[in-house]
Amino acid sequence: MNGQVFNIFKVLAHHPALVKRWTPFAGHILSKQTLPFRDRELLILRIGWLTKSEYEWHNHVGYALNLGMSLEEISAIKQGVDGWDWNEEDQLTIQAVDELMETHTLSDATWAGLSKYYNRQQLMDFVYTCGHYVMTAWAINAFRMPIEDYADKIDWDMKTRSGKAPTATVKPGETEDWADKRGYSE
Repeated sequence: MNGQVFNIFKVLAHHPALVKRWTPFAGHILSKQTLPFRDRELLILRIGWLTKSEYEWHNHVGYALNLGMSLEEISAIKQGVDGWDWNEEDQLTIQAVDELMETHTLSDATWAGLSKYYNRQQLMDFVYTCGHYVMTAWAINAFRMPIEDYADKIDWDMKTRSGKAPTATVKPGETEDWADKRGYSE
């Protein structure tokens, strides 16, 4: 945005060989995978909460709002399956993330439940998306990477630094002016 580089790219620039190999996979996870967008954001926000990744939470709240999720619904992700009147697919998504984080696998019952909604490729994308965002959150947390100074930071309580309500944002590539629609202030 106006020549600004997002902090995640500043960190990745320190290891060109890594970013060269990571970028195609991250591109698949971010924009070319087979999961429904809502499911993807639900699982990313749950991972953001479980890993305490402020950077992921901040960015993906806006993406979830862009998909029509409410602030209350997004906030409820922090409480897991008991935090909201989730439909079965949402419950399974949150449960599957929790199982992967706690046991590093999925129970037969959760796998069967997810299989009612996802085909084999989607199941694979689900697991790899979880793994990717856990790895990314670990890196962000370990490197102590802050949210951009010019961002109107969205805290865990769904309040922004400026006191405004978080707004819907778009992902890179969704629109030509995506950088201007990320909830950042000048």
